[in-house]
Amino acid sequence: MADRNILIDQTMINDFKHFGSIMTKVKHRQVDKSYEIYMALYQGLTGSEEWQNIYKQFSPDFFDLVIVDECHRGSAKEDSAWREVLEYFSSATQIGLTATPKETKDVSNIEYFGEPIYTYSLRQGIADGFLAPYKVIRVSIDKDVEGWRPTKGQIDQYGFEIEDKEYNLSDFDRNLVLQKRTQLVAEKVTEYLQKTNRFQKAIVFCIDIEHAERMRQALNNLNADLVKENHKYIMRITGDNEEGKAELDNFIDPYSKYPVIATTSKLLTTGVDAQTTKLIVLDTVINSMTEFKQIIGRGTRIREDCDKFYFTIIDFRNATRLFADPSFDGEPVQVYEPKEDEDIVPPEIDYTDIDDHGDYETSSTDEDLPVGREKLGDQKPAKYYVNNVEVKVLNQRVQYLDRDGKLITESLKDYTRKNIKEEFASIDDFIKKWNSAEKKQVIIDELRENGVFFEELQEEVGKDFDAFDLICHVAFDMPPFNP
Repeated sequence: MADRNILIDQTMINDFKHFGSIMTKVKHRQVDKSYEIYMALYQGLTGSEEWQNIYKQFSPDFFDLVIVDECHRGSAKEDSAWREVLEYFSSATQIGLTATPKETKDVSNIEYFGEPIYTYSLRQGIADGFLAPYKVIRVSIDKDVEGWRPTKGQIDQYGFEIEDKEYNLSDFDRNLVLQKRTQLVAEKVTEYLQKTNRFQKAIVFCIDIEHAERMRQALNNLNADLVKENHKYIMRITGDNEEGKAELDNFIDPYSKYPVIATTSKLLTTGVDAQTTKLIVLDTVINSMTEFKQIIGRGTRIREDCDKFYFTIIDFRNATRLFADPSFDGEPVQVYEPKEDEDIVPPEIDYTDIDDHGDYETSSTDEDLPVGREKLGDQKPAKYYVNNVEVKVLNQRVQYLDRDGKLITESLKDYTRKNIKEEFASIDDFIKKWNSAEKKQVIIDELRENGVFFEELQEEVGKDFDAFDLICHVAFDMPPFNP
């Protein structure tokens, strides 16, 4: 049982495909009892009317095993209709699966399912090579940090007088739109793609549907060459957009080239198995640790056959402050904060609520005037739109985190020297192992896993150093040479 069609469909197509003809999906409130494995939405089994509770067409002991995906949702609530289904089939063994368990005074996974019988952390998954490590680029925008207040009587681009107050990060794109801020975010995302790979799968998380549409338009304009080749290069995939939702399967298909970039709000936060996603852009306010973990999870799959070994997060809303929360497990390997005149691409590290509702839908006419705006008259609009406020990127700070996710406070050279000497007591030990290794890359990969930032050190001490020279020079103070 699950709460979203995408969770059911991708399971049937992928992990459960081998069950073939003995498996079915319950739909249209019709039950066929000739199958052995049933996939079903909670919503498709229950309803406000008794006739809609089709799960009762099965006998209470019909099932031997019930698996509940995303069990932190409805099944965690004692008074939910979903709980009724589980209690009806109480004789079956029941397994609840979730990446984000909930324990509050109103919602509890443990109260129903009991203490977890198995847990596997993000950090452990990365260490074991099953999940992808990631780095973070933090972009601080001046108006986000300093706030913005309109002048007395200032009107927005549609003629509405802007309410006089201090607008800040939580207001932008929710209550007030700074058009040039949207443009700046789109420029930075495009800059990153142009300097890395313009065909890496990317998800841009926005405040709401209207924001996702504006972001799509801004990215379209900046990537007009690729959009001209295929209009599906950038798609808005939101709950109201049938064209975009129709492309969801292609977006998550590792072997489908298009769409490349998806702008969204909530639709892709949970359960969507986008295995080749290499870039996650956060331009939405995130205060929930559950939501944060779900979004990060969109990038953690490794696909070696598609050259997907790690992913990158570009954070425009300081959402990655949640890494500091004790309940987060699996911090980034690198945090980079570029300022206005610096490259968006950091020094490289090599690694071998279900519905999506916004304030407005958008119209392709009337200069993309949101539907309903012209009918507001003197009423206060849901959003003000301001197109003449300049915005810019502020400061830069580069941070490195060690293999335990802790901030490195000493110099990168000193930190590297200490790590290498933990592995090799002397230069003779190192050279001996280097010369005896059939594949030198194995030693390099081991050192990377232990926190050696090869590319960053090359930037610092000289790009002409290869890996062998770099280790000898940084750890053992030797001049460059290569046997």
